[in-house]
Amino acid sequence: MQIDILLDVKTTLGEGPVWDVDQQRLYFIDSMDGRVFRCTADGTEIRAWDVPGKIGSMALRKDGEGAIVSLDKGFWLLDFATGDCELLEDPEEGKDQNRINDGKCDRRGRFFAGSMDTMEEGANGALYRVDPDMSVHKLDDGIICSNGPCFSPDDKTFYFTDTWTGEVWAYDYDIDTGAISNRRTFATVDTSNGGAADGATVDSEGFYWMALVYDGRLCRYAPDGTLDREIEMPVKKVTSVQFGGPNLDILYVTSMAKPPLPRFPGDDVQRGSLFALRGLGVTGVPEPRFGA
Repeated sequence: MQIDILLDVKTTLGEGPVWDVDQQRLYFIDSMDGRVFRCTADGTEIRAWDVPGKIGSMALRKDGEGAIVSLDKGFWLLDFATGDCELLEDPEEGKDQNRINDGKCDRRGRFFAGSMDTMEEGANGALYRVDPDMSVHKLDDGIICSNGPCFSPDDKTFYFTDTWTGEVWAYDYDIDTGAISNRRTFATVDTSNGGAADGATVDSEGFYWMALVYDGRLCRYAPDGTLDREIEMPVKKVTSVQFGGPNLDILYVTSMAKPPLPRFPGDDVQRGSLFALRGLGVTGVPEPRFGA
């Protein structure tokens, strides 16, 4: 296994890597600076777009050249050609202490994203689903910090975590309706070194990969929730993971340059880098697009 710095861009809060299998490009975001980046598999041809607020996640659209993005104030559509953003809906209007955070699409084009308390203390957040018809639905609530949403390859399980609970949850998932049910603990996260569950993805074998932020580890969990593998990263503040590259065998890992709150640790000169891990012997699955 080899760990390389793909881009040393010093993202304040790097997050949400998304690999575009059609155009062979990697997208990722800087949450705090409100920016979407795009590059090739080897870190060249860099492009960036500004969005009107802090950004928690994105998913590419099936229709047109653009993305659905979760911002601090609702769900928006970003047009890559013009750079314009159009508001779809703000499901938490008036909740100034919240922002929309991590999100992923299912294989029917629905976008799932949850909100978080910006101080990461109060259970003010909720989990939402945006359907291809642009309607927004609340699925769960009482959440401090939404993270790690993704789906099993057979579309029967939805994974999700409230970062500071120390747990990853699994729900039964109905791909026909987009409904979730039967929430249970899938895995218990090792928080003994101050780490917490952050962004995640599922590989082609159905194993759940998670970034353990503030502890500098990547964790791979088997479908039964047992810890299968751990990888030590060069920085503590790793934030999210996504498989990409021509063969979907490169694991891209985002990180943050500055902790969002004073109580969180700092890092050395490699902070805020975008990393690429090769030689893992594992492949990912294509990331679904938003829309009908």
